[in-house]
Amino acid sequence: MHQAAADKLDQILKATYGMAIPLLKGDTVKITNLIGNQVADTWAIGQTSPIEYSSLDHTRSRNSNIFFAKGMALYSNLRRPMLTLIEDTTPGRHDTLLCPCSAEIYVELGCKETHKSCTDNFHEAVKLLDIEIPFTPASLNLFMNVPVDGEGAVQRVPPRSTAGDYVVLRSEMPLYLVLSSCPQDITPINGSDRKPTDLRIQVRKEKRSLNP
Repeated sequence: MHQAAADKLDQILKATYGMAIPLLKGDTVKITNLIGNQVADTWAIGQTSPIEYSSLDHTRSRNSNIFFAKGMALYSNLRRPMLTLIEDTTPGRHDTLLCPCSAEIYVELGCKETHKSCTDNFHEAVKLLDIEIPFTPASLNLFMNVPVDGEGAVQRVPPRSTAGDYVVLRSEMPLYLVLSSCPQDITPINGSDRKPTDLRIQVRKEKRSLNP
């Protein structure tokens, strides 16, 4: 991630890769699903201290919902709002239940060779910020479609979003937004074609006075 000092940052997050974006309070990020079938694993880490990070268990608790939808906030492990979903052109109900994919998951799925993962993308992205986190926080899975039945069973099915659908997140504190264009190509979580695709990332900085 090239951390340019610009009012607006517009770039492509390539399929299977990750990035970290510095945001101040009030900055917004628009994430566009160019093809419509791509999941974006999403985390937030406090700039003041990486000890504060996005927590999906606290998010579900504060929102009293297992899904993430427009108007909801992503909360930290200290139960403070980090990001708010302010715009959403998808059918909504982004997943908060499934863990980010990892090397271990791909072994379970039968991979014999090294496979890119959201877990690795997360740690590679924060390492570029000179941050080391000894574990992988649970991810907010934007665009991921995980229906839950009355018995509590979950399904892994293609996203309901279509080409050009987008979400806009507003930062509620200084933080690093970490994104992974999910590399999953074995289950249909990234579409029935099982082919990860690019995402468009647009950052708009909140206008701030230069006067003290």
